[in-house]
Amino acid sequence: MSLNIKPLADRVVVEAAAAETKTASGIYIPETAQEKPQKGTIKAVGPGKYADISGALIPMTIKVGDSVLYGKYAGTEVAIDGKEYLIMRESDIYAVL
Repeated sequence: MSLNIKPLADRVVVEAAAAETKTASGIYIPETAQEKPQKGTIKAVGPGKYADISGALIPMTIKVGDSVLYGKYAGTEVAIDGKEYLIMRESDIYAVL
């Protein structure tokens, strides 16, 4: 599936993983107490950003389809075609899984 959105510069569009609804011991967590997920899948990637001095394009190190870990308060939530996504900078991503 392709999104009708193209992030600019060093930004990416992330689809967050579903929040945990049950603990390891089998207790169900109510929706109001669920933690915001910090893991997701990259759905769209910008072209990269330009270096300040040389003006050369610094390419992105992640690609569409990568599973990533990001900060708890990273990104801006947006709704695209009825689904929730996050738009964040590549620097807000901590690791590729």
